[in-house]
Amino acid sequence: MAVSPGHGPLHGIRIVEFAGVGPGPFCAMLLADMGADIISVDRKVPHGLGIKKEPRFNPTTRSRKSMAVDLKTDEGKALVLRLIEQADGSIEGNRPGVMERLGLGPDVCLKHNPRLVYGRMTGWGQEGPMAKEVGHDLNYLALSGMLSMIGSKEVGPAIPLNLMADYAGGGLYLALGMLAGLLEAKTSEKGQVVDAAMLDGLGSLMTHQFGFIGSGRWVRERGANFLDGGAPWYNVYETKDGEWISVAPVEPKFYEVLLTTMGLDPASVPDQLDSSSWPALKKQFADIFRSKTRDEWCRIMDGKEACFSPVLSTDEAMAHPHMQARHAYVDVDGVVQPAPAPRFSRTPAAVRRPPAVPGENTDEILEEWGVDAGERDTLRKNGVIA
Repeated sequence: MAVSPGHGPLHGIRIVEFAGVGPGPFCAMLLADMGADIISVDRKVPHGLGIKKEPRFNPTTRSRKSMAVDLKTDEGKALVLRLIEQADGSIEGNRPGVMERLGLGPDVCLKHNPRLVYGRMTGWGQEGPMAKEVGHDLNYLALSGMLSMIGSKEVGPAIPLNLMADYAGGGLYLALGMLAGLLEAKTSEKGQVVDAAMLDGLGSLMTHQFGFIGSGRWVRERGANFLDGGAPWYNVYETKDGEWISVAPVEPKFYEVLLTTMGLDPASVPDQLDSSSWPALKKQFADIFRSKTRDEWCRIMDGKEACFSPVLSTDEAMAHPHMQARHAYVDVDGVVQPAPAPRFSRTPAAVRRPPAVPGENTDEILEEWGVDAGERDTLRKNGVIA
């Protein structure tokens, strides 16, 4: 079990996380890896996708402790509010109105702790005509316009796993918002609500593309632009052995290196930005790359500034010498997973502890947060904690 109790840059920050699935736990993982003391408040009855698995196979719940509380009881709500009073921040990922109905909405929590930074993770946001509708990553990706820009004209939109809305537009933006709110609260001594909507995050991620659209440099046809697979020099190609490689020499000097290394005379190739030549050139590139295996191309391109990389499987990525040199993966309870990012020179982030069984640290947490043994026994007898 590769864990470290060391102090990360957020050491001393206390956060109460209302357990959920997807981007909320991912945000909490990022902050906890950086040293924040986060306690996950789980339900007494497990929730989620109905997939039974050991906690160690859910790495986004790592680096923090878990307690189980019945939030539908007055005693449970009162207990959590006592923790909120001592916290710097809180994170929840329910649909709008759920926390308010539980009596743990931002108004109540900020009344108990005016310095609290209350983070809210939703798909559509806290208001608007769709705010309370159900949805998942793919739905937010579709409505944002991003999905229409990914894929090919032959096949249609491509699904980029659930990385873009859940984790990039959601979890990362909530983490950024929490950090900004916590920093501001240090000087103002006032808390606030961080409304992180995945739809908003996706829009923000597309800022650069909107510049291309506004300038007329982006056509609406999918797979016809230089960043969406339209350009032959920003693309992936199949090799002789059925594997794949990627090339991305956007800058002319790197493009010239790629052409030369492929055996082409740069003077005989159309201008790099001449999009009318791209279809024919793409076919030429495909024929050339299909003439050799992936490993042969790796040897040919080795040391050349051609912006070339093989398309690796996750197993191959973990074994790659560069990943190994950077210790990019860690083994936690037999589960290999990405190491914390980003990296800090003086206060390194680390996996603080393995994923917890929901509720396994209830007594430990309550003792640390000032609830004595006698009161814990009473709460347990009354069915408030598990």
